[in-house]
Amino acid sequence: MAWEFETDPEYQKLLDWADDFVRNEVEPLDLVWPNEEFVPLTDTRRKAIDPLKDEVRKKGLWATHLGPELGGQGHGQLKLALLNEILGRSQWAPIVFGCQAPDTGNAEIIAHYGTDEQKKRYLQPLLDGELFSSYSMTEPQGGADPTQFKCAAVRDGDDWIINGWKYFSSNAKTSAFLLVMVVTNPEVSAYQGMSMFLVPTDTAGVNIVRNVGLYGEPDNEGLHALVHYDNVRVPAEALLGGEGQAFAIAQTRLGGGRIHHAMRTIGFARQAMDMMCERALSRHTAGSRLSEKQYVQGFIADSYAQLTQFRLFVLYAAWQIDKYKDYNKVRKDIAAVKATMPTVLHDIAWRAMQVHGALGVTNEMPLFKMVHGAAAMGLVDGPTEVHKATVAKQVLRNHSPIDDQWPSGWIPRKREEAQAKYAQFLELEMGNL
Repeated sequence: MAWEFETDPEYQKLLDWADDFVRNEVEPLDLVWPNEEFVPLTDTRRKAIDPLKDEVRKKGLWATHLGPELGGQGHGQLKLALLNEILGRSQWAPIVFGCQAPDTGNAEIIAHYGTDEQKKRYLQPLLDGELFSSYSMTEPQGGADPTQFKCAAVRDGDDWIINGWKYFSSNAKTSAFLLVMVVTNPEVSAYQGMSMFLVPTDTAGVNIVRNVGLYGEPDNEGLHALVHYDNVRVPAEALLGGEGQAFAIAQTRLGGGRIHHAMRTIGFARQAMDMMCERALSRHTAGSRLSEKQYVQGFIADSYAQLTQFRLFVLYAAWQIDKYKDYNKVRKDIAAVKATMPTVLHDIAWRAMQVHGALGVTNEMPLFKMVHGAAAMGLVDGPTEVHKATVAKQVLRNHSPIDDQWPSGWIPRKREEAQAKYAQFLELEMGNL
């Protein structure tokens, strides 16, 4: 019987190197070139960033989610989770390590379902971080509910023509192509009638109407596009994986991606906790340090417990994926991880913000941005409430109703059953009185 909570020593050495490298070489990029990680490299930025990518490659940590045939190490989800915990501290780190979302998942889709020409044109540059991609699924009126999608494609000879609107297509403005999920057969269930197309962003009729930012970002300078597909004509080979296969294809990218996202969030939340502890030890008020105030001690204790519990849960889900090699088998825990993630970040960042006082809500600290980011996390890749419903349905499958007036935990009946089970001993006790 083995319950081990430690990392393989050789891989731990790589994690230690990554931790130091991200802290000292990559995190400064967030301050020098903020919000430019998904903008194609200029000659100046290339001189700074390419050498960092080369260092990562030398260590064998470049795009480790991919198999050797695609230039990666084929690391399992548990190793990837541990690495992503470190990368979560920096917006630029996933770019430098060749594992930025949504490009990682989109690359896997092209690797599995793309034509030779699509792979030649997009896959290797995507893996090298030389171009970016967008996953265009959500719609203005339907949100993430595919049963409400209106964007559709119809056959016209050997081509397909796409019409409709998509919302929150992240990175569309700097992307070379979009993976677009559309209705191709409205007569059947959305889960059988949706197809996925690879559409170059410069295709005629692809109109980025505006780039929506998160709260506080300048108008039309955000990364989340409202896209109008206006009679967009694409050839038959733009259809990925066959007609009606969009949901099967989507599973290629979602399961592992949610685990990576959760571990990056842990790295982010740990930053907030570190700031909270430093502030508590450094500031005095009302005669003592903040760290000596019971309310602040409560903040720290709750944050530590919350973060540790969530981290172990995410690693357990990653371990299960490696063990079973079946995302559906781990669906319940992946959904639970996704549903829990926003609350963990929100709570820890909010407490850290409170401990920093007025400074905590300013743009001179990253804490309020973390709180705001937690709200966004509750919506991306499906709303928290949808994932909770998935968890509940999966949990309920392991339980059964009782055909009785009283629940199975009703004590009077259980007492009667217990007394019947040990009747001979009870009679002996009575006889000895």
